[in-house]
Amino acid sequence: MARSRAAALSAPPPLDSVPMSDGLRALAARGEPRFVTKGRLLIQEGDVGNTIYIILSGRLRAFSCSADGGREVTYGEYLPGEYLGELSLDGGRRSADVVALAEAWVVTVTRATLERHIAEYPEFAFELLSKVIRRARAATLSLRAVALNDVYGRVAWLLNQRAELQVDGSRLAGPLTHQEMANLLACTRPMVSRVMKELEVGGYVAIEGRLLRLLKTLPTRF
Repeated sequence: MARSRAAALSAPPPLDSVPMSDGLRALAARGEPRFVTKGRLLIQEGDVGNTIYIILSGRLRAFSCSADGGREVTYGEYLPGEYLGELSLDGGRRSADVVALAEAWVVTVTRATLERHIAEYPEFAFELLSKVIRRARAATLSLRAVALNDVYGRVAWLLNQRAELQVDGSRLAGPLTHQEMANLLACTRPMVSRVMKELEVGGYVAIEGRLLRLLKTLPTRF
């Protein structure tokens, strides 16, 4: 078992097995693969960086901590086929920490490599810009949900955002723990737990491990 595991980690997954655009795959082919162990910081807030990271496997989380380390806010989670770190390409400091939630392979791409890629494939600049715009729009919607809703409203918004329709008509959201939800919604875990308990008792959700099954439409107010 140990040998097979070591063999699996000795090389990154093939690029053609990762869901990504042709332009991003061509860029990844120019970069340097890097393995990241679970729990390790890939990016540290405040550092100056000039690289982006394309995810080949695993799951990464971007977040910030309060000065005393007692509170966290999660900006997003990233899966294979996505990339992060692009906001530092202007030479500024990193705006968030990024940690590996699971063992991951990423490709490191420097700004110089990206510039050469765009020179050869100028259409990729529009793909990069579109991604930045989509993330800015998502951040705006997330901030709006947090700022203009009470805790229940935030939880309902998050569940509706994450839920995917199933064959039986229910919707499945997750994997999400109460702490992860609290980090995403700028509130505390006990607050989220109280709301989720009420929704469970009311027959709106069923807890299935780290997955949440939405059994019927969540009420506007609770």
